Amino acid sequence: MTAVGTHRRPIRAVMFFADEPETCARWWARHLTGATEIQVEAGFCWFELEGIEIGFHPADAERNPRGGSPVVYWAAADVLTERDAFLEAGCLPHRGPLDVEPGRRICQLVDPFGNVFGLDGP
Repeated sequence: MTAVGTHRRPIRAVMFFADEPETCARWWARHLTGATEIQVEAGFCWFELEGIEIGFHPADAERNPRGGSPVVYWAAADVLTERDAFLEAGCLPHRGPLDVEPGRRICQLVDPFGNVFGLDGP
């Protein structure tokens, strides 16, 4: 059996499914330093962040429900400090923080739109 893709590929895009894609995209762009201007096309909204497209698509209860996105972990210089900042910005705790190996901690939060995301770092 041959593996699909025999070399490492960087993340190109991350997709969130939201009831209000533009509102969700604006919230994220405001809280991620370096985000480009938000683009809107036919209900789909996105911005770029360090070469990665961050997209927000209208949720579909049957195929792509709100909060049903994969968990994406953002690199964090200090998980606890950044977690606190996201909690103050309206997020809810989901899991952790957990020490997963020496010198590495993760946590998961739920943004104000029901999407689960993670922080990964020291």
